[in-house]
Amino acid sequence: MAAVNPPSTVFISTATLHSLVTHKSLISHLESTLPPLSTAIQSPLRHAHQITPNSSFLLMPSWSTSPLLPYIGTKLVTHNSGNSALNLPGVHAIFVLFNSVTGQPLASMDATALTLYRTACVSALASSYLSREDAEILVMVGGGALAPHLIKAHLAVRSNVKRVLVWNRTVEKARDLVDRLREGGGFEGVRFEASKCLEAAVRIGDVICCATNSEVALVKGAELKAGAHLDLVGSFTPSMRECDDEAVRRGRVFVDNEAAAVEAGELVGAFERGVMRKDEIAGELVELIKREKVGRRSEEEITVFKSVGSAVVDLLSAQMVYEKVQKPETSCGFSFLVRHRQPVTSVALSKDDCRGFSDSKDGTVVHWDVDGGKSVSLAL
Repeated sequence: MAAVNPPSTVFISTATLHSLVTHKSLISHLESTLPPLSTAIQSPLRHAHQITPNSSFLLMPSWSTSPLLPYIGTKLVTHNSGNSALNLPGVHAIFVLFNSVTGQPLASMDATALTLYRTACVSALASSYLSREDAEILVMVGGGALAPHLIKAHLAVRSNVKRVLVWNRTVEKARDLVDRLREGGGFEGVRFEASKCLEAAVRIGDVICCATNSEVALVKGAELKAGAHLDLVGSFTPSMRECDDEAVRRGRVFVDNEAAAVEAGELVGAFERGVMRKDEIAGELVELIKREKVGRRSEEEITVFKSVGSAVVDLLSAQMVYEKVQKPETSCGFSFLVRHRQPVTSVALSKDDCRGFSDSKDGTVVHWDVDGGKSVSLAL
């Protein structure tokens, strides 16, 4: 038998990744793929190793058992809390993707950018189910590398936001971020401001995002107004926390995945102090998307979403990036999935052949109009 030439391994740079991904497109991809594919992805608890008191090394492996997602992947991450003083990102990462059928390496990509995108998009996706649709004021706590991604992702799902307040321990850093957002454009009708007083900003915030390395509670639950949504991103060890127990007590708490209950300081501490029990966590992100758990129940309810990240989301995000690199011009961008149930069917058509698209209300039939006036229908 003739030898099969292995596929060439590609490196996907930061610039290439930015050219392929938008926050809106990744949010849509995760919302479509998490429900049907998350159960097919095996993801052991991450390996976390403390290198120094201020640095850690994480390994996040995952692999898919579904032929529709034929990948193995692992993310290698370093976290250095002192990097802000060096004007460097606190997190650096690389993601390596393999073919799960043959084991051949397919790609490596700058997972620092991938992590920023996927983390922000998970938060925004949760916010689309948990924050008020009429939210107008977004408060960003922290001015690091993740902050602009969180702001852009949340603006992608909450179009009524007209004011963004940025708070950082170093006011100059908050001002720098505000300046960059203003200069970057693309946010018509949105006013960006640097806030000197966190408490005052939290009191008026409809959505409050936290992305810091803090080990001391920054957001006080007593300051949260009725109807607020609190998004906690920064902590990933029991010693870290971005809000106090009162915020957890007042809010209806959701998590991105079960690891949050053992890794997030806000929750671990709340369990230890009897503020809440593990079984009082209202649900996980996939359950929200599948409508197995109810999101926001009233305009006055306070909601809390705690994310710690997962290799499942890494693999799905890497899938999107890699497949866009492989077929940058041939697909019309349609990837059709039965809404939140198996089986999953993905279909790509030639860009030149695509003329129109419609689907049935229950998501079971996809219909295309193609060249020559012909029509194609597929029952999923």
